[in-house]
Amino acid sequence: MQMNVQSIPSVSERVNEVRSLTADIVNREILPNENMIWADHRRSGLSEGDREQARSLRAGIRRKVREAGLWAPHLPEEYGGAGLDFLELAYMKEVLAYAAGAAALFGVAAPNSGNQSILVRYGTEEQKQKWLMPLIEGRMESGFSMTEPDQPGSDPRSLRTTARRDGDSWVVNGHKWFTSNGLAADFFIVMCRTDEGDGGGDRNSRMTQIIVPADSPGLEILRGISVWGRPSDHCEIVYENVRVPLENQLGETGQGHQAAQDRLGAGRVYHCMNSIGQMWRAFDLMVERAANRQVHGGLLESKQFVQGFIADSYMDIQASRLMTIHCAEKMQDGAFPRTDISAIKVFVPAAYQRVVDRAIQVWGAAGITDDLPLATMFQAARSLRIVDGPDEVHRILVAKNVLGACRGGGSWDFGN
Repeated sequence: MQMNVQSIPSVSERVNEVRSLTADIVNREILPNENMIWADHRRSGLSEGDREQARSLRAGIRRKVREAGLWAPHLPEEYGGAGLDFLELAYMKEVLAYAAGAAALFGVAAPNSGNQSILVRYGTEEQKQKWLMPLIEGRMESGFSMTEPDQPGSDPRSLRTTARRDGDSWVVNGHKWFTSNGLAADFFIVMCRTDEGDGGGDRNSRMTQIIVPADSPGLEILRGISVWGRPSDHCEIVYENVRVPLENQLGETGQGHQAAQDRLGAGRVYHCMNSIGQMWRAFDLMVERAANRQVHGGLLESKQFVQGFIADSYMDIQASRLMTIHCAEKMQDGAFPRTDISAIKVFVPAAYQRVVDRAIQVWGAAGITDDLPLATMFQAARSLRIVDGPDEVHRILVAKNVLGACRGGGSWDFGN
């Protein structure tokens, strides 16, 4: 089944153009070949011919993406990207996410895309030439190293990895895990504490991001962490007296927390738009199954339970989409709507999980196999309730913001 993407009257001509061009590539090039495009990454025992076919398919799709002017949509044109603004990219994300792995074929796969954006914003010209351009051109891979096994990921201020000045070097010591893309990375952007004190005062101002090459002496990758029973490249890493030049610091000393917030705030919106694209796919699969599967004397679509699934999923998707676009529109205008960001971070992954769960139920045993993308979607949805901050932290933030705004007899303005 192809994705049904029509023009939206209320958005700009450019947004509609981007959505249409993206959907055309997804429908014509990716969906018909979805099981083969990444076969060499996901299946063992393939012949060399099949591996070559998969590589050729990816190369051909990437060529068409470049011809359409959609390559690296998150990057400015001067760095070889499509130069989409925040809202244009958000609308593009929901279309890309309809097909498994499509984002990587458009040059916008995490963590490289997030690291590229950080380097564009905070990197020196020398850093851009040494690290950013090879990353954009595909000659390098990168990882983002922030989370620590012994500290709560929901509170970045508690991080204990340190970077100490020693002459013309930073000396990094710490223990990280869930460092994304760790097995393939040529370098890591590492969140460090750059103070020698007891952690008092403004702890946010003591965070700095530092570029650490993967082959640095003292950097040891302990393992790729198994996730949902499958191997992954989310790595556990020890940094022991890892020495890098002072010029590997990204931005000003103490600017790391702000850089992380810049990355995570936008990332949460994009994760939600990705989730909506996945929900859209799960919904279409569920409706297709309901319309064709005969059971107990009639089609599944004639059963009230299934009709309820369809109605509930429709409402979940619409609510998620409108909340996320409303938040994205505020960010497009230069605001940082923390309450809205936290609200969608809680609501959308939960809705995503519900929508996929219903689709699995309608498909029955087939729904939990790898023949369909639903099982992988379900795991992704459940993971998102932890990734970028657990639900509970965001719920607390929403409540605090509302209570603070309403203190003194005021009320919340839902119109803005």
